[in-house]
Amino acid sequence: MDDPPNPKQRLLTLLNALQEASNHLHTTTTPFSFLFKTDSRAAIDALLDLETKAHAAFSSDPNLRTLSHTLSSLRTQIENLHKFQGYSPRSLLTRHLTLHKISHLARTLHAQIQSYLDRLTLRDLVHALQHPSPEEDQQQIDALLDFRERLSRGFDLGFQDLVLRAKVFTLLECVLFQSSYSERVKEEAAMAIAALVKFNKNVFVGLVLMGPTIRALIAMASSCSLRVLAELIRFIRSPLVDEILCGGEIPRILGFLRSRDLGVRVAALECVMELGYIGRREVVEAMVQRGLVETLMELQRGGCCESECNSAFESCVSRFAVEVEVGEGLSAEEKRDVKLEILRIVKEASESEAEAASVSAEILWGSSP
Repeated sequence: MDDPPNPKQRLLTLLNALQEASNHLHTTTTPFSFLFKTDSRAAIDALLDLETKAHAAFSSDPNLRTLSHTLSSLRTQIENLHKFQGYSPRSLLTRHLTLHKISHLARTLHAQIQSYLDRLTLRDLVHALQHPSPEEDQQQIDALLDFRERLSRGFDLGFQDLVLRAKVFTLLECVLFQSSYSERVKEEAAMAIAALVKFNKNVFVGLVLMGPTIRALIAMASSCSLRVLAELIRFIRSPLVDEILCGGEIPRILGFLRSRDLGVRVAALECVMELGYIGRREVVEAMVQRGLVETLMELQRGGCCESECNSAFESCVSRFAVEVEVGEGLSAEEKRDVKLEILRIVKEASESEAEAASVSAEILWGSSP
């Protein structure tokens, strides 16, 4: 038999139901909907039913008094609506104004509930991450998942203000470095940072570039952290690629291509492709000069750490050459020079003339179907 929900869960269930009902009421209430549609009547009945339960639940929490006031105002307007059901000009006008007020109050109630839920989300996140312990692992993961789900709904200035005041970004960065957190929690924190950057690039990109996030992701050396790195490269583009170059991180990224972990190698390849597409000549040359093409040749023929050839590395040499050729970081002349250099290395690194001819043809003409 399932355990009964705790008081907090009961409150959250009630708030979510109220939010859904208020949204339904706002979207279905029009000047004539109360007369001609059952949707509005159903929405009003649902909200009034919840209102009785809500006042009892909200009475113990001072932060919910505003919600109680809005609910009371809604009930008053709904009662007023029932007084004017005729077709006289006065009734029609009053009904129109009252329905407008009901719609506005429903929208206000929805926003107030969301603001309260947002504060709960951040409070739970901060509390969970400030008290790390193996026993709290799942609680931290759940809090991070809830946070990412909220960010995925799109930009909201009020929520951003709450995030900044709570210093959530700094807290997430600290998680990446501290050994007291599990690898899973660190990976969830890394994905939360990427979600923040997508939430508002103008605010959070600067924090990524100025802080230790990139070093931490590379130090974690997991397939998840490298996928997050590739995502950040793709989203932030040249400023982040330049930071990676200046920070001397390219050799470490290339080193992951020789990892014994297949997932790490695949994620590292994704990073390399993004760097090839976005990076300036200095970035591409830094990778080529450190043996990238030779490593890709080994991966392509399935010779790195495992005997099997994985489809993730199929034609990876020509794919890298294409990324550079169609990319945005090099001039046309620089692209020609790099392509010639890649062809030269392919010829030297090939185990046979047939392999050299095949890979070179893919670079020059594309892979065969």
